[in-house]
Amino acid sequence: MSTPSAEPVPLPAKRRVAQLAMLAFAVAIVMLAYANVGLALDNQIPSGMLTYGLGLGGLMLAAYLVLAKFAPWADPLILPLVTLVNGIGLVVIYRLEASGMGGASATTQLLWTAVGVVMFSVTLIVLRDHRALQRLTYTMGAVGLVLLIAPLLPLIGHSENGATIWIKIAGFTLQPAEFTKLALVIFFAGYLVAKRDVLALAGRRLLFIDLPRARDLGPVLITWGLSLGVLILQKDLGSSLLIFGTFIAMLYIATQRTSWVLIGILLFVGGAVLAGLIFDHVAARFEVFLDPENPALYDRELGGSFQLMQGLFAMGQGGVLGTGLGQGHPNLIPLAFSDFIFTAAGEELGLTGLMALLMVYALLVERGLRTSIAAREPFSKLLAGGLSFILAWQVFIIVGGVTNLIPLTGLVTPFMSQGGSALLANWILIALLVRMSDTARKPPPQAIQDEGMTQVFQR
Repeated sequence: MSTPSAEPVPLPAKRRVAQLAMLAFAVAIVMLAYANVGLALDNQIPSGMLTYGLGLGGLMLAAYLVLAKFAPWADPLILPLVTLVNGIGLVVIYRLEASGMGGASATTQLLWTAVGVVMFSVTLIVLRDHRALQRLTYTMGAVGLVLLIAPLLPLIGHSENGATIWIKIAGFTLQPAEFTKLALVIFFAGYLVAKRDVLALAGRRLLFIDLPRARDLGPVLITWGLSLGVLILQKDLGSSLLIFGTFIAMLYIATQRTSWVLIGILLFVGGAVLAGLIFDHVAARFEVFLDPENPALYDRELGGSFQLMQGLFAMGQGGVLGTGLGQGHPNLIPLAFSDFIFTAAGEELGLTGLMALLMVYALLVERGLRTSIAAREPFSKLLAGGLSFILAWQVFIIVGGVTNLIPLTGLVTPFMSQGGSALLANWILIALLVRMSDTARKPPPQAIQDEGMTQVFQR
């Protein structure tokens, strides 16, 4: 009699059906929203609804089949949650395109979604064990730095609206900072696993806080300098805040030292204030943040508050329940399909709809953090925690910016905003979380063997 295989056995049929049902429910919500837009605008179902429905449904079914084959034990909620947010983004972009906003294209975004699903699938198929990434710690660090400085290089560097954050090759424009965040998180996780014992050592005690030793401040100061370089040279406050904030969060996860968080906050605030005093583009962001209703700032051609105020007006118009999909005027907001898609959705979905969207993001982050807690080795815990924090931090930065809670940064809403770079990078991020979730939730080999024998006897 042969020994049962130690390979993962299929999950119970009921769970597979439930997982597929959640995915179908997410696609159904998107299609109902799509139909709602068409009925509001033209009193008829959009002619392309079947195409969009089959396209989105087919893509997500393909993603589900790849996940079921190559990550069978992964968290079943992650893919449906991403599908819902990605689909709502498609609906809002379609609504903006139908209203005549130049640059908005739901078809283009659907094509980028297809490429994102391909990247998701390739990552799961190729990366069978995410722990192999730990051996590439310093390689990923180097890749991250190269991608970060790429927009500053001659010939390929490209500037728009005063920011140098793109590269242009053969007519295609790419924002490398979106992929930099993934490479640097892998580097941070590998580095902090190796150095966490040293970084956790306490130096002098100040009031109720154990300060780190002065000699251990090097990594924080280097990362701080790197983030300031991005802020000053590329005029990219969003990426600067994202990189430094992620490093400090992962440093706290690794060491459990509150002092690192306080030091990080003081360094970034001090650096931002200093940059605001020296560089005009940084000062302009803070001026708009402090007094967006100032007529002089509202009418300023570059770096004014017109866009911010239009977004705030739209959300105010939407109120608690919104004007209804297709019944607002989101096309009055500049770049409503990109940087300000959250406010465009807020006008027609209202505060209730925005809170529902934020809850979906919160659930997605929670599933990532649960994966971090369930992981069995330090590298996986740090990597899953870092990727989850990046997702949450991005949402906070963009939502805080468009609601004037913090200065505008130029980041986009994950999975919703139109654009290929951010969408591809975020689908790869989800693939990494799915892979780690599969590893963390997979039963020990003996349990798998016992389950396999149980299924044999049941048959």
